[in-house]
Amino acid sequence: MLRETLSMVRDLPRLHEITSVLIRYGWGDVVRLMGLARVLERAGRLLHWQTSSDISRLDLPVRIRLALTDLGPTFVKLGQVLATRVDVFPPAWIEEFERLHSHVPPVPFEELRPRLEARWGKPVEAVFASFETVAFAAASIAQVHRATLHDGTRVVVKVRRPNIEEKIEADLRLLVHLAKLLELEVQDSRRYHPVQIVGQLRRSLTREQDLIMEARNLDIFGKRFADDPCVHIPKVYWVYCGDDVNVQEELVGIDGNDFARARAEGYDLKLLAARGADAVLKMILIDGYFHADPHPGNVIYMPGNVVGIMDFGMVGRVTDVRREQLIDFLQAVVSKDEMGMLNVLSNWAGDAEIDESRLAYDLSEFVFSYDNLALKDIRVGPLLADVTAVMRENNLAMPPDLTLLFKALITLEGLGYQLDPDFHMVDQLSPFVQRVLEARYAPAAIGKRARHGLKELADVLFGLPRDVARLFRQARRGRLRIDLDLKRLDHFGLQLNQAANRLTMGVLTASLVVGSSIIMTINTGPMLFDLPLFGLIGFLVAFFNSVWIVLSIWRSGKD
Repeated sequence: MLRETLSMVRDLPRLHEITSVLIRYGWGDVVRLMGLARVLERAGRLLHWQTSSDISRLDLPVRIRLALTDLGPTFVKLGQVLATRVDVFPPAWIEEFERLHSHVPPVPFEELRPRLEARWGKPVEAVFASFETVAFAAASIAQVHRATLHDGTRVVVKVRRPNIEEKIEADLRLLVHLAKLLELEVQDSRRYHPVQIVGQLRRSLTREQDLIMEARNLDIFGKRFADDPCVHIPKVYWVYCGDDVNVQEELVGIDGNDFARARAEGYDLKLLAARGADAVLKMILIDGYFHADPHPGNVIYMPGNVVGIMDFGMVGRVTDVRREQLIDFLQAVVSKDEMGMLNVLSNWAGDAEIDESRLAYDLSEFVFSYDNLALKDIRVGPLLADVTAVMRENNLAMPPDLTLLFKALITLEGLGYQLDPDFHMVDQLSPFVQRVLEARYAPAAIGKRARHGLKELADVLFGLPRDVARLFRQARRGRLRIDLDLKRLDHFGLQLNQAANRLTMGVLTASLVVGSSIIMTINTGPMLFDLPLFGLIGFLVAFFNSVWIVLSIWRSGKD
């Protein structure tokens, strides 16, 4: 508690900025609910509660996007993380979150030069044959400069912006505190798992700040596609890399957004769509390690209809279990197996309480909507959007790894349709699903699963006598313990403590009044205004105690 209090005091300036932005965009009620106004007012910081009339007329998702943009890099990244939670937020919200980009003016290169030269041990001009000091791309975490090595190789130098670590860490401390308060005070917020989302945000920001981690990702994917002539991953020049800078090959070609130029220069857009989809699906279903944001801005079309993929700052992982669940779900959709879908969704929902009858009804409606569609006509993006809508309506939240996977598939299909209006993701998925199924039912795989299952069964059976003996031993000694997780118990204890304090002060005040009244009847001892001094002091202390008790009760009523 002391550590959290000191942290809040240290972060007061940033807290004032955040609350001011929230109030400006019409979130004053949230500020009051979280108790932020009281914290700042006690620190002597005044808040201006006016909301612009122009802002108040905007839709709620738009106001949230604008507020996140004004709050800076941590909150922009928070919005980008929320854009992956298609299971939690409706499409209109997701659309606004997807519009969040952290494009900011670049830092003058002279502010970056000392750090780079300290890392490389020599002037920048000695490291590179040429170096463009004006950044051609800049975001809130890093900015990118073009350069040329002495052997003529064109590279890009990605440099972390200076002095962002402290601000991001302060924002994360405050977000953790606010997420815990939300889960404690707002019951409806618990199904959104705010603490889990902030944890996901922390991991994402940690990865994005560590530029050497992106270089490792480039290296891993580069090796996995080394023998694929249709896909190109930038090469990393490790000798220049560190946690705050990485140097990688510049991909030369046509930007992924420039479809008209690619068509005009004779590129086969159908082939590009198929190759890009195959690359990402291989990452997901075969390798289990994938580029989590395959939008056109992260793609370059290179000569020979080669697909260049860059910016591996955000990657996702798919465990064997998740991959099997995804395949089972796709099979259940194709075969219109409602119970199969219900079983998979129940696994995805984890420990959440499920109204199975309602979920089964919603799934039957979902199946009916795809009843007359041929497999080739099913679009994966709308299919996954419908699945997440079913989960959202049943208050079920998917694990973060799956939301990232769904987001990647939806983005990938969108890119495919932009390149080729006749693109069918199902056609690209089918060969990979077939490979996974063949591997699942291969004799070696079946034998491995059987051995693993028998081992687990043997462990349970042989461990059962020991577990039962331990249970009875603890019961005999009176040490049998049952742990209950009551989310509001701490809050209840705090309220009980405050009530006890007020009761104690009330008894003390009553005692002072009675004692002072007795003293006032005695005319000995020091006097003031012809009244006993100690009696007056007692009444004065009792008065201030009474004021404190009244204010305390009034504040608790407002809270």
